[in-house]
Amino acid sequence: MTSLPRKPLLPTGRVYFTPGAEEAAGGIAFLLGCLSRHQSGDWGEVCPDDAAMNDDALRHGGRILSVYPLDPARPQGEGTRIWVITEADRSATTCLLPEEY
Repeated sequence: MTSLPRKPLLPTGRVYFTPGAEEAAGGIAFLLGCLSRHQSGDWGEVCPDDAAMNDDALRHGGRILSVYPLDPARPQGEGTRIWVITEADRSATTCLLPEEY
């Protein structure tokens, strides 16, 4: 069974991919998948408090952070993660490595 793409819940504004994120992901295809998940409200591996803050930011405005592993087979917290951050004013979304923040 194929699932249909979910309707985006938030605008991204301009989208940026840092060179480090693009290199770690092996190109932009993986990053575009992360961006799609982010827009649909799948925050990835954020802690419950950050997920609640994201849900609140959808309703009332605020920055939104999602975290996705490059290798989902690795336990949470191990290995490289991609962060996707949408600014509070929705003018831009950036895919980056945590160390690039």
